[in-house]
Amino acid sequence: MISRITASAIAALFVAGSAMAASPGSSSAGATGGTDAARGMSASTVGTGAGSTTPGSTSGVAGSGGSAAAGGTSASSLGLGATSTTPSETSSSMGVGGSAASANGGHVMSHSGVHGNGNAMNGQSMDQAHQQGGVWSKSHTQMHMHQGQLSTRTKSMAHEPGGPPVKSTTGSSVDLGR
Repeated sequence: MISRITASAIAALFVAGSAMAASPGSSSAGATGGTDAARGMSASTVGTGAGSTTPGSTSGVAGSGGSAAAGGTSASSLGLGATSTTPSETSSSMGVGGSAASANGGHVMSHSGVHGNGNAMNGQSMDQAHQQGGVWSKSHTQMHMHQGQLSTRTKSMAHEPGGPPVKSTTGSSVDLGR
């Protein structure tokens, strides 16, 4: 079974990785991303997963998250899923969320949701902010849990005119072999 301490540590890792995008040019172990400090853009993602199998029980957790920022826009998304199985019970949970912001009256879109039941769950968070002139930030996290397999993927991107966008993508999966 996943302990509260483990879940808290994973959540702290996501927050730290998401905060990385707020400071162009920064880097940290476990976080991947792109920056273009000359144009003020950054994107970073982080993902992790762990599983445990003993005779008669399994448990696992997987998650990923990311952030992107360019100009007066920013977007972040995050997903975390966990499952635990004993000989008599199975329990699973999943959460996704995100946010986006834009200065100067830009367009913002943020949608998150989880669907399914204890046997198969899917979730995603799509978050983006746009400003006139081609400045935008996007972050998209997808999560899947089905029959002891947990997987997650996050892609974050930021763009300002004058060149290609910066991108960061990460994924994580855990197979509990049920």
